[in-house]
Amino acid sequence: MMKTTLACALAALGTAASAQDKGSLNLLCSTELEWCGLMATTFEKDTGIKVNMVRKSTGEVLAQLNAERANPKTDVWFGGTGDPHLQAAEQDLTLTYTSPHQPRQHDWAQSFVKASGGRSAAVYLGPLGIAYNPEVLARKKLAAPQCWKDLAKPEYRGEVQNSNPNSSGTAYTAIATFVQLFGEEPAFELMKSMHRNVSEYTRSGAGPVKNAARGETGVAIGFLALAAGEIKQGLPLKTLVPCEGTGYEIGAMSLVKGARNADNARRFHDWSLTGPAQALAAASGSFTIPSSKDAPLHPLMPPVAQMKFVDYDLKKFGSKEERTRLIGRWEREVLSAPK
Repeated sequence: MMKTTLACALAALGTAASAQDKGSLNLLCSTELEWCGLMATTFEKDTGIKVNMVRKSTGEVLAQLNAERANPKTDVWFGGTGDPHLQAAEQDLTLTYTSPHQPRQHDWAQSFVKASGGRSAAVYLGPLGIAYNPEVLARKKLAAPQCWKDLAKPEYRGEVQNSNPNSSGTAYTAIATFVQLFGEEPAFELMKSMHRNVSEYTRSGAGPVKNAARGETGVAIGFLALAAGEIKQGLPLKTLVPCEGTGYEIGAMSLVKGARNADNARRFHDWSLTGPAQALAAASGSFTIPSSKDAPLHPLMPPVAQMKFVDYDLKKFGSKEERTRLIGRWEREVLSAPK
């Protein structure tokens, strides 16, 4: 009896030690909170690794990684627009790593990895577009816009919302998109013309789309994946890819240089690139386009092949220098322009 009891006790201790040996992971997440939470809890359940997750915007994370450069407290940065991840790579804040799942990623994801010098992986693509509330437009006897240039028409005065690029990656993606579609000078002329119609530049990139879904504005500039989530909730919203074409965000993931839990960080990185892990986006209400060829595309999102994309220069527009320059020009010439 004593031997049996001792054996059970030793087995229990062994199990506890094994669970403890799996350690922990410190995760900063820049996607929607529901998605962040589902990623953390599912990875913990799948691996037994304790996840300490905090949700922060990309700008906040980049600032934190710089502040903690000498003593990093973060292991993995997951999600958010790819530009700040590229800046983190440029500033030597992240690690070079190639996952065994990398070959199963789409071509656009492979291009992003190359642009980052192997320091960041792509986990999703979010096309930029126009979302509009047909009920609001019908009340005001306005036709739905079809092109970016439509948003500068005088009939949309006060009916357009955009976000502020100082705090929103969405807004910076829009600036970079216009510059690549039209050329820099015509792009800034267009944005100045649009400015007369913009009722608000929200702090969050999600703000305009959510406001359009709730009837607070007729037209919004934002990511189609977020709009698809509002539509799924039954809100009156429609979306389109503008006639001229569009840009996109690539949501990224980076391993932090000097991470305390480097092995677990690599394990999370590998897991995040699998089809089942990427399917968690749609399960949480984020209808992005997964980077993995093994992940299903939600029916609310049109296939990439049906969208007209600008040939996005990830390296140039993801650099800190270009981002700072374009946002500064936007502040001087667009935000300060008379309405």
